Amino acid sequence: MSQRCYYEILGVTRNARGDEVKKAFRRLAMKCHPDRNPGDAQAEARFKEAKEAYEVLADAEKRGVYDQYGHVGVAAAGRGNGAGFSDVGDIFGDIFGDIFGGGRRQGPRRGSDLRYVVELELEEAVSGLQRTLDIARLAACATCAGSGSADGKLSTCQTCRGQGRVRLRQGIFSVQQICPACSGEGQTIENPCTDCRGSGQVEREVQLEVKIPAGVDSGDRIRLAGEGEAGGRGVAPGDLYVEVHVRPHPIFERQQSELLCEIPLRFSQAALGTELRVPTLDGEALIDIPAETQTGTVFRLRGKGVKPVRGGATGDLHCRVLVETPVNLTREQREILKQFESTFDDDPTRHSPRDAKWWDSVRGFWNRVTS
Repeated sequence: MSQRCYYEILGVTRNARGDEVKKAFRRLAMKCHPDRNPGDAQAEARFKEAKEAYEVLADAEKRGVYDQYGHVGVAAAGRGNGAGFSDVGDIFGDIFGDIFGGGRRQGPRRGSDLRYVVELELEEAVSGLQRTLDIARLAACATCAGSGSADGKLSTCQTCRGQGRVRLRQGIFSVQQICPACSGEGQTIENPCTDCRGSGQVEREVQLEVKIPAGVDSGDRIRLAGEGEAGGRGVAPGDLYVEVHVRPHPIFERQQSELLCEIPLRFSQAALGTELRVPTLDGEALIDIPAETQTGTVFRLRGKGVKPVRGGATGDLHCRVLVETPVNLTREQREILKQFESTFDDDPTRHSPRDAKWWDSVRGFWNRVTS
């Protein structure tokens, strides 16, 4: 018998209700149970300790004795009535129902789902397309029709007698688990199929046509029901999930239904104004750039974005101006720029509004620092 305080073992207070005691034991048992920690002697010891504490604190009469007389009183009560604690099987049937399936037979599971990533260009994602996929998956064996048996005959499992589960006893513990001989199916194969070796499944590569709707974006998934891996005998196959990944575009950046792009301008174009042809996903568009346009100015082309796959209005295309400093200047161009720059000597800030605001901020900063 553990000499640690039972309340401390379960991590509950002395006035904890019965459901709180049960919940605390459930949490510890699921964490420390030997089946979840094979070969871990420390976890097994913690589990036994928690079980001992639960058996006392979950029983009102034993708990009263423990509260009054401690471990000595509980030990004496156990020797006096000869009955010991409540039935272990009843405790496990309630506490470990979700771990061991509550004693219910678990037959073959549905086939596994598959994931396939398809990479698209932005134009393909926006317009939609039909794509052929080459999928390697487990399929039902054609030789035995997925039964795994060469002659189609199945026998009742002699280990679990068709129940799919077996009961194991380890000392005072009694738990149920899936039958290792038949994997919970309750039936075994005496004459396995030579092609699939009794599994009922073979690996096969198939081609599937998938329709990718217009407007999909990275992370969107398309479900193809029943196109995953084959399941066990008599159960449905899994599903195939086609996940979309849109490659980065050299011109456009997508944000949901909106498209963004940067348009470079020479500073002479930005200063004097110009007309500029810009690309869109369905052709070209003309933008009127007014004189004195600054870097960061955004021009919106309505309806030139993306129509969302789940419905809604088509987004817009946002073109952000980026004024470039010219490079590789000729001598003549340098002289022209020097002459142009000299015209600002009288009042340079009048022609550069951002420059004037910046210097005002600088002077205010220095005044605060030096005052």
